[in-house]
Amino acid sequence: MTTREAINRLRENLAGVYDPREIESMTRVIFEDVLLWKPVDIVMRDQEPLPSFFDTKLYGIIDRLLRHEPLQYILGKARFHGHSFAVTPATLIPRPETEQLVDMIVDQNPGSDLRVLDIGTGSGCIAISLARALKFAHVTATDISPQALAVAQQNAAALKTRVSFVQQDILTTQAPREAWDIIVSNPPYITMSERSAMERNVLDYEPGSALFVPDDNPMLYYRPIAAYASLALASAGRLYLEINRAMGSQVVQTLQQAGLKNIQLHNDFNGNPRFATATK
Repeated sequence: MTTREAINRLRENLAGVYDPREIESMTRVIFEDVLLWKPVDIVMRDQEPLPSFFDTKLYGIIDRLLRHEPLQYILGKARFHGHSFAVTPATLIPRPETEQLVDMIVDQNPGSDLRVLDIGTGSGCIAISLARALKFAHVTATDISPQALAVAQQNAAALKTRVSFVQQDILTTQAPREAWDIIVSNPPYITMSERSAMERNVLDYEPGSALFVPDDNPMLYYRPIAAYASLALASAGRLYLEINRAMGSQVVQTLQQAGLKNIQLHNDFNGNPRFATATK
């Protein structure tokens, strides 16, 4: 099988299941992961015979893609903030919007030796990216899931990044006083009624506990996070949240009720209100 034949096989098998642009993107990722090829290699080596193992590997990937399994889970990794992170069904797949959140924090906090807490770390992508990008930051990351923490610890080790990981449930955690300069969280925020509009690859494979909140309690996690931040942030410390674009006003009200100040909503690159910030 040549490079061109492999590409045609992907297109023919996945047509009608995935958008053509998505197929092209997945093709590039597959060649990079399996053969360590860059996009230019795919073009320049169009007629090159591929190793025999690639045929079997490709069939397996196609079969799983046809079952709507996310490519990131199939390959066991996802790109985030310029690095490769291990992901498993115990962790969410990092989204580009969350990279914006990391960039916002880095841009707004040029200081050194900041104490940073990431609540609900999942794969560790936020905590590790901040530990790498901020100057001599002291980063702690928490999650209720031991399986997620194991993945996050693996990522920190692979990227040679020092982060402290703690198994903790924000719903029951007692807040220390003035412990953190920055608190960040991307908690579950999709209401159950929004499930019907979501893709199968998310619903069937990503951890629901990291995605969904009850329709009658959409602030389930924001409320305790805000209360925690009001006590645990240092003076002038900052809280950064990723939010449901339809819940901006509710998040603002929740932060106000917790006594936080300078509350602002920020749009993502699609123009949706996706982030909330506040200070103590």
